[in-house]
Amino acid sequence: EALATARVSENMYLGEVKQKNEIEEKLATVMEEIESLTETTDGLCAKLQEERKKRSALEKRTAHSDRIIKDLLLQRDKAVREVEALHAKKGESSATAEGTMHITELSSSEIKDATNNFDHSLKIGESVYGSVYKGFLRHTNVAIKKLNLESTQPESQSQSQFNQEIEILSRVRHPNLVTLIGACKDAQALVYEYMPNGSLDDRLACKDNSKPLSWQLRTRIISHVCSALIFLHSNKPHSIVHSDLKASNILLDGNNVAKLSGFGVCRMITDEFRDTTTLYRHTHPKGSFVYIDPEYVMTGDLTPLSDVYSFGIVLLRLLTGRPGFGLLRDVQRAVEKGCLGAILDSSAGGWPAMQAEQLARVGLKCCEIRRKNRPDLQKEVWTVIEPMLKPASIMLCSLSFKSVSEDLGGVPPYFICPILQDVMREPLIAADGFTYEAEAIREWIDSGHHTSPMTNLELLHRDLLPNHALRSAIQEWLQTDAQ
Repeated sequence: EALATARVSENMYLGEVKQKNEIEEKLATVMEEIESLTETTDGLCAKLQEERKKRSALEKRTAHSDRIIKDLLLQRDKAVREVEALHAKKGESSATAEGTMHITELSSSEIKDATNNFDHSLKIGESVYGSVYKGFLRHTNVAIKKLNLESTQPESQSQSQFNQEIEILSRVRHPNLVTLIGACKDAQALVYEYMPNGSLDDRLACKDNSKPLSWQLRTRIISHVCSALIFLHSNKPHSIVHSDLKASNILLDGNNVAKLSGFGVCRMITDEFRDTTTLYRHTHPKGSFVYIDPEYVMTGDLTPLSDVYSFGIVLLRLLTGRPGFGLLRDVQRAVEKGCLGAILDSSAGGWPAMQAEQLARVGLKCCEIRRKNRPDLQKEVWTVIEPMLKPASIMLCSLSFKSVSEDLGGVPPYFICPILQDVMREPLIAADGFTYEAEAIREWIDSGHHTSPMTNLELLHRDLLPNHALRSAIQEWLQTDAQ
């Protein structure tokens, strides 16, 4: 029994020895693995430390490179601005050489003589920018605007507007833009063609008991203003935004041809920005409140669509004869209720209902609060106005001849020159199909006009044909009348 117990104890001992050996072997293996992992970890730590050093060095180089790039960008921007300035200067020089019209430089004494030393009785207009006098200069009636140096606006701003008008009106010519004849820097005066029928604002108010404008004339005036704006906005190399379009800046010549004036706050936009939403930014927008674009007021961003809004107000004023305050609301309500006729200006005569509604809707569309909803003048507005021109012009011609005929004591209306409003002596037929006095139509064409005096549409050619039959009839009538 003792032997058996001893054997059991021996077996247990041997088992424990064996188990101990296995554990020691495993421990040795684990220790080797730990040592290997430690070496690997040390290697990775060393590599990580090296990478961190490299990263730190790279970040330093990157920061240095960023500073270099920033400096290069600043230099590039400066260079670009200098190049743009040179291009602009070159473009201006080119435009001056190719497109600038001759502006006569006048002396201070000539200006004073023309206005009788700015006689108050010759004053025909006044604004914050200056006073306008009727003058007689070099055997010609002219309008002379003298810069108001005592106005509330800074002298530098007044001077800027003075230079701006010369800059713009010396570059562009259009039948519906007022013509700048000359300037006098010493007297701070600008000399324009004289517009005997005054401003549209005065005519709508029938100032000095002037006759109301007929609906036919108003239609033609709308087309004149639209045509002038299309010309300005599409002008090259610089698009022009008027930015102060209003009834008092629309003048009427002796034949009631409308011409835009008041270019002191307009802006020329380079081609680079022609297609952008924001063409020019004013911190303090200029213009007359009733006519000014609401988005222009809120943001100071000036675009051609700002002129479109002002054009819409002018159009609605011509339709209704009313002042601008509350006009949009009244026209909108009238159109919605189908009673537009109730607010049309009755002194204009009987507006064709369909034409009046078309014009009212165009005017309201032009006056959308958000400029992105306003129409394109050339593609959308002109296509509505143009078809109205010919019927209105024919009726206007008929009415004009009838009126003049009565004034001249029963002269047959077709004997009267549409330009001179007098009996013709040498009648010539122009490309528009109308007959004019030779001297009058030749002067019209030679002065640079390419449109008809009657319809304002483009003349297909400059040829003039004698109207022998009409000349014979006039001579026979004159001989009979003399007897």
